[in-house]
Amino acid sequence: MKLAGKVALVTGSTTGIGEAIARLFAEEQATVMVHGLDRDGGERVAREITKAGGKAQFLEGKLEDPEACVDLVEGTVRAFGRIDILVNNAAIMTRSNLDSTDAETFDRTIAINLRAPLLLVRAAAPHFRAVGGGAVLNIGSINGYCGENNQLAYAISKGGLITLSRNLADSHGQEGIRVNHFNLGWVLTPNEYALKMREGLPEDWPHKIAKTFAPSGRILSPKEIAHYALAFVVEDGGPVSGAVVDLEQYPIVGRNPTKETD
Repeated sequence: MKLAGKVALVTGSTTGIGEAIARLFAEEQATVMVHGLDRDGGERVAREITKAGGKAQFLEGKLEDPEACVDLVEGTVRAFGRIDILVNNAAIMTRSNLDSTDAETFDRTIAINLRAPLLLVRAAAPHFRAVGGGAVLNIGSINGYCGENNQLAYAISKGGLITLSRNLADSHGQEGIRVNHFNLGWVLTPNEYALKMREGLPEDWPHKIAKTFAPSGRILSPKEIAHYALAFVVEDGGPVSGAVVDLEQYPIVGRNPTKETD
């Protein structure tokens, strides 16, 4: 098994992409700390991992609180004796534009999506050093390149996360701390499905996505993202660090979709 003996903290893992990562890591014999705000959901995920023969516990924590970031890492080490892998997956999807992005909206989005990953890595770094290194995977978004007109604060936070990932990889590679980054495209998570329903799409919208946005006829699944995550945290993947990988089914940068009319 690829993660035997390793301890992984996966933030935002009570559902969606984080849950899929936590479950796959556990299948590969990592001991997993599940995190989120939904206690019932988090305890369910940890319980189901355990019933399937894995090892997992759940910790609740609001990442906009700097103390909670430290407590989450220290709680993982107290529970399992060490930490080898940190997946910064938790994030808030803020809908805002120039007119609606006030200071409170901006600060909360940055606190959760950008400051928390920084503080979590900062808290984990001494423990990584104690075991000879560690792996960090930051889950970003293709919106970090620009974003839509109603994603101003969110896009800024994800753009900053790209720079954070590269800076930390460059600064701490000699300590054996690897930091890599995914810019995710459109993924069919429960939260994404619910969001699009609230925004007026029909119940069957995942089956009616234009080929411009989903050339394969569908969008990505959390389980597919989890398999990429596994590849970037295993030791046999080599010392790769500082990679920023776009996970979408078409090229992001420079794309110029065909202009078609009916």
